Amino acid sequence: MISTKGRYALRVMIDLAQNETEGYTPLKDIAERQDISKKYLEIIVKDMVAGGLLTGASGKGGGYRLCRKPEDYTVGEILELTEGSMCSVACLAEKKNTCPRKNKCETLPMWEEYDRMVHDFFHSKKLTDLLGR
Repeated sequence: MISTKGRYALRVMIDLAQNETEGYTPLKDIAERQDISKKYLEIIVKDMVAGGLLTGASGKGGGYRLCRKPEDYTVGEILELTEGSMCSVACLAEKKNTCPRKNKCETLPMWEEYDRMVHDFFHSKKLTDLLGR
């Protein structure tokens, strides 16, 4: 399940893409337009800045802006940054599946296929695909 953190991160990115300016967009403006608590958004954008999706500036004229063009972001990268692993089962969440049943698990191929479909779906969607709906 995608949490509010992931969904709100997408809304922040969409808002910044739709309201692009030369400068920075104050977080209070995003919070008002998106009807999301500014306090909660502060937590989310901090992670997004640390993850390289946004740049931030403090003080007068400060706020946030996209680091890249909207078409250069995928929904998958935004969700993975905010949600962490998108894997359906714990054994696939690790880079190396260390499950002792790995070689005899009848369901593992199904979970791998499902996770590939989810990954490919979200990574095929660009931020620009969500604009103007």
